[in-house]
Parts: sequence; C-alpha cells; structure tokens
Amino acid sequence: MTVSPASTLSAQTLIHALRLPEGCRVDQRVPKKLLLENGAPTAADKRLITEAIEEIQWIAALKPNTIGVPDYRDTLREYLEIAVLAVTVRGIVKPASHSRLAELVHRAVPYPVLLLLIEGQSLTLSLAHKRWAQNEAAKVVLDGSPISITLSVTVSASLSEVNAADASHPDPAEADQAESAFIQSLSVTRQPQATLHALYQGWVDCVQALLAARLTGRYHIPTTPEQAAARRQALADCERLEAEVSRLRAHALREKQLARQVELNLTLKRVQAELAAARRQL
Repeated sequence: MTVSPASTLSAQTLIHALRLPEGCRVDQRVPKKLLLENGAPTAADKRLITEAIEEIQWIAALKPNTIGVPDYRDTLREYLEIAVLAVTVRGIVKPASHSRLAELVHRAVPYPVLLLLIEGQSLTLSLAHKRWAQNEAAKVVLDGSPISITLSVTVSASLSEVNAADASHPDPAEADQAESAFIQSLSVTRQPQATLHALYQGWVDCVQALLAARLTGRYHIPTTPEQAAARRQALADCERLEAEVSRLRAHALREKQLARQVELNLTLKRVQAELAAARRQL
C-alpha cells in the first residue's frame, strides 16, 4: 500500500516538530520478522502483525551521546535509549486491534518507544514506560498501559508550516489551537533534560495535556510531578465516569418501568455531576 500524501505529510509534520538532532537519526526500515519474533506471543498477534503492518521505520535513537541527555537507572528501570518508530498500517483496523498493535510494538522493543502509527486519515502517537520484570531477570515489561492520542490529517496538515519551537500559534477554533500547541510542545528541546526518563515523561505529559484539552479547550502542560499525577488521576476518573454515563443512558432507554426510569435518571445526574467535577481537575 502506498501511504497517502496527507498521511505522509501528517507523519512528517510530527517528526519535524520533534526537532531531533541529526546525530540521532537512523531512518532505516525494520523487517516485520523482528517484531514477529520479539513481540507476538500468540498466533492471533502474529496474524495481526502480518496482516495489519505495511512498514516499520526506525526514525531515531535518542542516546546520551546523540542528544546530550544522561541515561537513567534505578531499582525499577534502566533507560539507556529512547527509540522513535513509525509504523504504517495497511488499511483500517478495528480500534481494539489498533490498540493491540501499538502494545505489541512497545513490548517488542527493550527501550521506551515514541511510536507513530499511520493509519488512513489519522496519525496516532503512543508512549509506554518500561520497567524490569518482577520474576524474570533482565526482562523488560510495560509499566502500565500505553497512552496514546490520535490526530486527524486535516489538523496535522494545517500545521505543516510549524517552524521554530517558539513560533506563534495559529488562531482557529479552540480544538485546532490546542493541537497546534501540542505539536509545537513536542520539540525535544522543550522536554526535561535531566535524564532520558524525564525527557520521555515530558512527552507523556504532552499527550495527557492534549487529552485534557479535548475536554477543557485549554492546552496546559503540568509544571510539577504532583500536577502531572493529579491530571493522570482526573483523566482516569473522566474515562471511567464517561463510560458510566453511557451505560446509564443506554439502560434508561431500555427500561420500561417508570419508577426505575426515575431512579436511573437521578443516578445519571449524580454521575454527570461527578464527571463535571473531574473535568474541573484537569
């Protein structure tokens, strides 16, 4: 499959926005067999990789000697390198398969990965922290579920003229403005420089800031670890409460008894109030 010009532009725009030093660029194609050998624990996973992935590109390797940021070690993890990968998806896959595909790529690479998934008219940016496995020496596993954000081609294309990191933001609707600020905030020079772990967490914070902005209309990166932790909790609460709102609404539509409908509506209003409170914490 040939990637559409819009998708290519979208990926190039985001990669350009990272402002990666030339010394860390790799720009090599990665054979799918490496992913099949290292990241496909089941037959279904192997089939998904074989059928859904068109191409894997290794964009860059961020190491202390290529970007000037120290590595990181503690009892939980060791960050010697950050890999930037771009995966072109063949056709359109189901959301569950899309998430699984991202997870498989993250699992297959022993380093933390900034992953770009190019699929049709969208580009997804996915990140996942890594840690040592508890019961297997020297094995690295995911530290929690990957966090991802999907950008539409129309928004990404409108940002193709992103220049210096301090370029003025465009002035369209709030959503476009938030995504413009997000793209510009991704520059490696704007991330914490203390360690590779801190730098990677900076990108995670950017993604969470855009997830929050899609609920609040305001793009704001936390300035302290405490603020970042509070936002992570608020985002998790919003996701849980939104699912509960959808469940209650569907239940209320199916309910035939009037008394039960009233009870469900009262519960729905309470959950909606909790959701509004959670959004205020973003």
